Amino acid sequence: PGISVTAAAPEQATPYLRPLLRFAAAHVPARKHKETPLYILCTAGMRLLPERQQAAILDDLVTNVPLEFDFLFSKSHAEVISGKQEGVYSWIGINFVLGRFDHEDEEDAVVTVALRDQRKSLVRKRTVGILDMGGASLQIAYEVPDSGAISSPQQQEEAAKSLLAEFNLGCDVQHTGHMYRVYVNTFLGFGGNFARQRYEEHVLNQTYEHNRLHSQETGLSPNMPFLDPCLPVGLEDTVVRGGKTLYMRGQGDWLTCAKLLQPLLTGSNGSHASLVETYKAPIDFSNSEFYGFSEFFYCTEDVLRLGGQYSAPTFTSAAQEYCSQRWEVLTQRFRGGLYSAHADQHRLKYQCFKSAWMYQVLHEGFQFPLDYPSLRTAQLVYDREVQWTLGAILYKTRFLPLRDLRQESIRQAHASWLRLSFVYNHYLFFACILVVALAIVLYLLRLRRIHRRQLRSAQHTLLWLDKVVVPVGQGSGP
Repeated sequence: PGISVTAAAPEQATPYLRPLLRFAAAHVPARKHKETPLYILCTAGMRLLPERQQAAILDDLVTNVPLEFDFLFSKSHAEVISGKQEGVYSWIGINFVLGRFDHEDEEDAVVTVALRDQRKSLVRKRTVGILDMGGASLQIAYEVPDSGAISSPQQQEEAAKSLLAEFNLGCDVQHTGHMYRVYVNTFLGFGGNFARQRYEEHVLNQTYEHNRLHSQETGLSPNMPFLDPCLPVGLEDTVVRGGKTLYMRGQGDWLTCAKLLQPLLTGSNGSHASLVETYKAPIDFSNSEFYGFSEFFYCTEDVLRLGGQYSAPTFTSAAQEYCSQRWEVLTQRFRGGLYSAHADQHRLKYQCFKSAWMYQVLHEGFQFPLDYPSLRTAQLVYDREVQWTLGAILYKTRFLPLRDLRQESIRQAHASWLRLSFVYNHYLFFACILVVALAIVLYLLRLRRIHRRQLRSAQHTLLWLDKVVVPVGQGSGP
């Protein structure tokens, strides 16, 4: 369930994590333990605890984990991260798996990025934004390439600053090619299940108020149910809140359901902040791409079988058709195996509502155009389930590879220099021998030619003497 369960007994935090740490220790070579960083990052469960209890749990980990394990673990390696950090890590993980940080591939779509304190703009591979709707919350994260896009009225300046994260994923702080500016926001209460609860409370209160004003008894008994357009036709459900009970029966009207959900987006029911009015950094819908996870995928795939490339008209048509079916027909299809293996009774029951909620969040809340072509709903990316933890470890260790690469490059350069020197010296030695040998041969050949020339010269001299020198005793007569 999470380490927050040790809040009442923080001394149990290390024992609680011991099985996981032992698993890690068994799979990391023992000789590498001292140089393997260990990070313990806590999320939503810990964020809900008072700071005093958070600190007690973290202190236990920082004190006792190093006593049992030799991993590289310091006080700064254990922390409670914010929802903003979690969103950034999710964004990093997805884009890493998709290869969007590799700027060498020129075939993919690109975007022009205006970096702060940089005169020239940077053209690099376009990153993807993420939409993630869980049971209780909704999150969005995407890059804001243009620094001018965050300019907003004075009352929104602080909100803009708190929702934007700027970070460097380069090998060092001087490497600006991987400087990113990302908008991240988490909307509590806007998840699929929580939105259904808010809707039920809204309908219950409105129905009771309507009954009081008009002396009616709608929804007070199974014989006079409230006709819920967000449930399949004929499905019966009961809502109990604060001593009040509301009986419902599905009407299966998807368009009416979507309209009834608008007050939950704007916050006009007074229970939550407005998704519509909250500051959101501008999105260039003509040059952007998004992935939708969790409920975005379940809503499109589990029963509608439309997961993947999202098309608003196709999705709307399929959602309306599903909602209009009688509950008996849907359960029969379910038993016949016509839906995804992940679909269950809960999915069948609330698919109509959740599909309308997803549609409203996407197109009314975040203002995605109805003809937006670049949204893909997915559970896996390249057959991998990508978690925020991947992005966290990439961010936390982003400078470590540089040190290792530099040391390795120095070692390789030194080794290459030694090999090159060794080979070069050998070649130089043999070359010198060859040059000396050639010099000796040439010298001997030259001596031989000189010797031959001298012999020929001597022979010519003897012949000449034979012709011009008179022998003694020979000469003219008396």
